Amino acid sequence: MSNDDATPLATELMDLTRRRDALARRVAPLPAKTRIVALSNQKGGVGKTTTTVNIAAALARLGARVIVIDLDPQGNASTALGIDHHAKIPGIYEVLLGSASIQSVLQQSPGNANLWCVPATINLAGAEIELVPASARETRLKRALEEFLASVDDAPHYIFIDCPPSLGLLTVNALTAATEVFVPIQAEYYALEGVTMLWDNISMVQRFLNPRVSISAVLLTMYDHRTNLSREVADEVRRHFPDIVFKAVIPRSVRVSEAPSFQQTVIDYDYDSVGSIAYREAAIEFAERGVY
Repeated sequence: MSNDDATPLATELMDLTRRRDALARRVAPLPAKTRIVALSNQKGGVGKTTTTVNIAAALARLGARVIVIDLDPQGNASTALGIDHHAKIPGIYEVLLGSASIQSVLQQSPGNANLWCVPATINLAGAEIELVPASARETRLKRALEEFLASVDDAPHYIFIDCPPSLGLLTVNALTAATEVFVPIQAEYYALEGVTMLWDNISMVQRFLNPRVSISAVLLTMYDHRTNLSREVADEVRRHFPDIVFKAVIPRSVRVSEAPSFQQTVIDYDYDSVGSIAYREAAIEFAERGVY
């Protein structure tokens, strides 16, 4: 059967097979120095946490040592990585308040020996208020990470920080600690809503707290290739960020949505599904872009 005679479903399956075979031959280069990456977007529902855990899981599967810091009080990244995070479990809240080190609260993800998590508990919801009168409140996470990296022999290749969808002290701590910012943008109306605010906030952090931080990656999520809207949004995003938008795009996927309910990433839940393949492609692209 020629490509001209193939049905849309057959064409899609052939494309998926081609991409799966291509991925089997690819490797992800490891950075010489730990990349500290904040995943942030002030617009909620863009796939930020999903992107955090799946990029992390994909890179860990490819041999990188990866830590996810769950800085969102909802704790969804912790859940997706199979990490226990009830109120009595020490996590990032205790780190920010100075009563625990990152090393002491790390938990290994049961799905991958290379993947670790600093969990978020419900206690983190009050951290924004508790940090207001604290000294050096914007640099708590940065100092904790510096102490951690100085104390370990095998430093992680990547530290991903899953930020809350707000511009409060938690996000400021993430931007102050990070060397780069990864922005997931959903391929729907008002896709760039919130990104302007994030850009302004990053500029302020660059000016006063962390001159090294910048947006290094933009990833389109929830993409539907069947609609004109998704294609138009993708074109608009690529016009705004021509040098940092990934070629890989993340489609709407039932498997991606299902995975967290099983306390798994889609990488572990269904490795060869279309959502997993898309995130694996994005992870390799992210790794390749970080090798200078």
